[in-house]
Amino acid sequence: MARGNLRVYLGAAPGVGKTFAMLNEGRRRFSRGTDVAVGFVETHGRPHTAEQLGDLEIIPRKRVSYRGTDFEEMDVDAILARRPTQVLVDELAHTNVPGSRNEKRWQDVGELLDAGIDVISTVNIQHLESVNDVVERITGVKQQETIPDEIVRAAEQVELVDMTPEAIRRRMAHGNIYPPERIDTSLANYFRLGNLAALREIALLWVADKVEESLQQYLEDHGIESAWETRERIVVALTGAPGGDVLIRRAARMARRAQGDLLGVHVRPSDGLAGRSSALLDHHRRLLADVGGTYHELAADDAAEGLVQFARAERATQLVLGSSRRSRWSHLWRGSFIAKVLRSSRDLDVHVISTSQTEDHQGSPLTVHRGPSGISRRRRLIAVGVAVVALPLLTIVLSLLRAQLSLPSVLLFYLLVVVGVAAIGGFLPAFLTAVAGFLLANYFFTHPLYTFTIAEDDNLVALIVFVVMGAVVGTLVGSVARRQAEAAQARAEAETLAQLGATLVSERDPLPGLMAGLRSAFGCAAISVLRKSDGHWLVESCAGSPVPGRPEDADVSVPLDADTVLAVSGLEDQDLPVLRAFTGQLALVVERRRLRAEAAAAEGLAEANELRTALLAAVSHDLRTPLASIKAAATSLLQPDVEWTPVAQKEFLHAIDEEADRLNNLVGNLLDMSRLQTGAVDLVLREVGFDEVVPAALHALGASSAVNVVVEVPETLPRVKADAGLLERAIANLVANALHASPTDRAVRIVGGSVLDRVELRVVDQGPGIPVAQRDRVFHPFQRLGDHSNGTGVGLGLAVARGFVEAMSGELTIEDTPGGGTTMVVSLPVAA
Repeated sequence: MARGNLRVYLGAAPGVGKTFAMLNEGRRRFSRGTDVAVGFVETHGRPHTAEQLGDLEIIPRKRVSYRGTDFEEMDVDAILARRPTQVLVDELAHTNVPGSRNEKRWQDVGELLDAGIDVISTVNIQHLESVNDVVERITGVKQQETIPDEIVRAAEQVELVDMTPEAIRRRMAHGNIYPPERIDTSLANYFRLGNLAALREIALLWVADKVEESLQQYLEDHGIESAWETRERIVVALTGAPGGDVLIRRAARMARRAQGDLLGVHVRPSDGLAGRSSALLDHHRRLLADVGGTYHELAADDAAEGLVQFARAERATQLVLGSSRRSRWSHLWRGSFIAKVLRSSRDLDVHVISTSQTEDHQGSPLTVHRGPSGISRRRRLIAVGVAVVALPLLTIVLSLLRAQLSLPSVLLFYLLVVVGVAAIGGFLPAFLTAVAGFLLANYFFTHPLYTFTIAEDDNLVALIVFVVMGAVVGTLVGSVARRQAEAAQARAEAETLAQLGATLVSERDPLPGLMAGLRSAFGCAAISVLRKSDGHWLVESCAGSPVPGRPEDADVSVPLDADTVLAVSGLEDQDLPVLRAFTGQLALVVERRRLRAEAAAAEGLAEANELRTALLAAVSHDLRTPLASIKAAATSLLQPDVEWTPVAQKEFLHAIDEEADRLNNLVGNLLDMSRLQTGAVDLVLREVGFDEVVPAALHALGASSAVNVVVEVPETLPRVKADAGLLERAIANLVANALHASPTDRAVRIVGGSVLDRVELRVVDQGPGIPVAQRDRVFHPFQRLGDHSNGTGVGLGLAVARGFVEAMSGELTIEDTPGGGTTMVVSLPVAA
């Protein structure tokens, strides 16, 4: 008997419509004549879901008694006896009541599949075993019911039922997911926007991975080796060479634009020998992780072939390489790595990126490129080795041909060796080779043979000319090498100056980075900028150790202006001209830094003046309103010619009391704002509970205000570490703001909850709400979003509240209230 097929509707969270989609599919198949039955469906009281049952046959459930209570479970025996073609089974991850046929519902489904019955089922992403811990860290809720991933992965079809977080919250607010008594708590905890967005992304990635497995299996089954561009996968080759930062960032931008994956691969020799620049390679590996890529390493005899094979194995679509820094001779001698990759990667897009920038893996972007001072010692040794080998071999060959060759012909062959040695090693090896050739030609080819005597004057002249020509050739080659070295050195100095110049405009305050860069570039021990003040030298910026604190302590001191000196310790003499060439730019950096400091000070004074102006406006208008009311009431009571009734006197006294409280709150906020602006907030941190602070905050607002506030703060909430007085003031300001914004017939709600290691208090109003673009402005002092002054405040309440909450290492954010309004969220860490 053929095993039945399993189809699963996967959702990111409860309420996205999995059961609705399953029933809709069942009805569609039933209408086409398929024998469909409902094995188990839970509508959760949702009318639209119940309507989808329609005329589908429902197999009665089995009743199971457990600890004196009857429960309903799916009746597997009844389904097997009925044997429908397809059966609908909701909640695949459900745990059966003890005493049932199987422990888990997915085990029941397994029996139905083994019996040849097709099953359509549902499951939420949080129930999958592989992501259970991730979901717990995100939502703070541990899912007790889990299902092995391979059960769902083995399904013939997995369909994602998707819905945006905003739509899910709207469904929740309208009562389409949970009953009314659970809506507020759910919105404040599990069904937060961030939680739903994260769960949605996990579900999308899980389904994408399932699709990837199916595609890989299809390609293998059909013997398809080329990459199908269903998803961009970009492989970047890492060698640990300078310029890798540029390569990684470029590849990361390409992957981001294509919404693809980024893979970095380092191909090491298969002989086990370590490659160069391992420290820089580690830096590249960390950078790759920072930009969202994954690092891979493999061993291969042929690096180009290994790289291409890796790209094909990963189904990559693009390959990113850095341009080679090797010479043309090196390419001709050893071959081009890029050319090899291009020949092997017919089905890949290969990008060759210029990496002319250099880098310092310790953080400095500067490196001095020092060209060779001339022909290296290694080249001279190679030239000597060539001469030692070539001269004896040439002598043996020429001795065999002595009868056919004259002395001038012999000397031309020796001269060929001299020229070759000169091209490799320069003057000295060429001159020594010429002398050795002179002696060999004299001994073996000049009469009398096998002596150093020269019988004929013509032969002597020929030998002398031979030595002179060898010396001339060596001199010319050496001169060319020196010119090459000088050109390389000049180019290196120009590159260093260009890099240092680029640093000047790359940072807001480039001086610290420039000091580190100069020290790294020139390889000096320490470097500092010294400024003379009151007869003493002050260090403005430095790098290295020990830092020269005076010009006398340094090996080299270069004046930048009348009072500023650049002091350098451990500088090589040949680098001094380059350093001096840069001192003019360095002086501009120092001056720019001083001007920026002066501008910052001026900006601070401007802000203080602005605050002072706003404060004066508040004092002149908003503070005078309650004072005027108090004055009017007191003057009326003091009039000797009017006899006030006891009721009128009580009203006057009540007005004085209310306006005095209002004035006290205004002055308190002004003083609090002043403390925040000057950084003079003194914290007395201790463990407090929101259930203690909220009543105190409402009491401070007065009995008339607290009447229209609903408090839902359980006593079981974890305690937080905070300053009770400041937290009380912050909550009071938030509630006062909510009462001012809400209609008189709508209550302000205060809801408490915990999320992971934080406790949140939500002050919910149903007023007009705050546009997203203006949410940062409401926390600025003296901001009322265009409200006209009415004596209720000076626009400091939210600014003070955020300042106090942030001073206690908390956060104050704004969210939309479902159905309209604003929710202020105070988040504080749980007390350890």
